[in-house]
Amino acid sequence: MHLSELPKRQPAVVEAVEDRGPNDPVARRLRELGFVYGEDVEVVAAGPLGAEPLLVQVGFTRFALRRVEAARVRLCNAKAVA
Repeated sequence: MHLSELPKRQPAVVEAVEDRGPNDPVARRLRELGFVYGEDVEVVAAGPLGAEPLLVQVGFTRFALRRVEAARVRLCNAKAVA
């Protein structure tokens, strides 16, 4: 599952950020913001038009992400990380 598909207020865990090419700046920036393996994440809210942007909480920090950016974050089962 990807972050863009996660229902609101359902906790999940980051598995990886998918690169779309060599030296992908968007994927690199997502990792710098804290979207790294094992980090807790959840969708807090979605915008009114087209449910965009998504308000996403990773760890204790919240970010507004476009759906295309959130689709790069792959999620895993929380039990798989433990």
